[in-house]
Amino acid sequence: MPDKRDYYEVLGVSKSASDDEIKKAYRKAAKQYHPDLHPDDPVAEEKFKECNEAYEILSDPQKKARYDQFGFAGVDPNYGAGAGGPGGFGGFDGDIDLGDIFSSIFGGGGGFGGFGGGRNPNAPRPGRDIQSAVTITFEEAAKGCKKAVDVSRVEDCSQCHGTGAAPGSSPKSCPDCGGRGVINVQQRTAFGTISTQRPCTRCAGKGKIVDNPCPKCQGKGKVRKRTKVDINIPAGIDNRQVVNVRGFGDAGINGGPTGDLRVIVNIKKHKDFERDGFDIWYNKHVSIVEASLGAELRVPTLDGDVKYTMPAGTQPGEVFKLKGKGIQRLNGVGKGDLYVKVIVDIPTSLTGEQKDLLKQFDKDYVAPKNPGKKGFFDKFK
Repeated sequence: MPDKRDYYEVLGVSKSASDDEIKKAYRKAAKQYHPDLHPDDPVAEEKFKECNEAYEILSDPQKKARYDQFGFAGVDPNYGAGAGGPGGFGGFDGDIDLGDIFSSIFGGGGGFGGFGGGRNPNAPRPGRDIQSAVTITFEEAAKGCKKAVDVSRVEDCSQCHGTGAAPGSSPKSCPDCGGRGVINVQQRTAFGTISTQRPCTRCAGKGKIVDNPCPKCQGKGKVRKRTKVDINIPAGIDNRQVVNVRGFGDAGINGGPTGDLRVIVNIKKHKDFERDGFDIWYNKHVSIVEASLGAELRVPTLDGDVKYTMPAGTQPGEVFKLKGKGIQRLNGVGKGDLYVKVIVDIPTSLTGEQKDLLKQFDKDYVAPKNPGKKGFFDKFK
């Protein structure tokens, strides 16, 4: 395990970090590398597992104390393990209880073979974050809106309130493991009798058993429920950005905090506008006459039509800006701009008289910046 990273480094916190700081750092890291957001990225999946492992240790006071004092060896008995000396384990013959050995070193049920390690099966654990998606219009993204999102989430059973026991009864400590979730198993080997730990089969490692299961959840304590969640989508959000709704994910375990709901926002394309950050682009079609003589145009914006006086001699492809007519800046002040690109429409169906007039005009026209070049329509070619 030479490449195993320090747990504090994994979560990006110092050794003096509080429980709340560790929890916040874990949530941030877990969201960043969640497999649902990176379905084809094995690196993200490994980092997600690494975050979970670090949080499991640093969120448990006993494990954290061992880790701070002994490093990885304090929480993983396989770390740095070597072969014992001649005549048995570490030079000892006879009966060996590795659980007692780790208890005397670390203070608590050390476990063996990667299981146990002082883990409390009834300790609070955070619920899983869930994901959904919503589709909104271009205007809704620009101005912000409220949407109802359908989600499927795990909740505490309303009948047993998450205990798994029928009303009027309650879970009891497992008599086989004494509520620890693990049992000691002795095995005779060449090194003597070795005592290891494994999950309790009677309580499935939970430390508790339910003699009278809740009829609604069949003793699970949890039910999956489809519901609608109202979310506020901020003005200025862009396509595929995520809105995080705290506390609307799966219910926590053993009283742990509820996970979060992550909503991916999809934005429909607009028939006229094209987004560029917080700016908007719009193509305005005008006639040759309007471009030549100038005209008062009506330009659509997100707040309704506005008037714009286009000067005479406007060239095809010219762009003018309407300041502050773009999209609200996300979590900021002010708006982007609206850029209007002039598209000059060339007539495709003319009468004979119209053609003669245009030919005469083209014959007499002299370009002001190039007196030697005749032909008004040459610049449209």
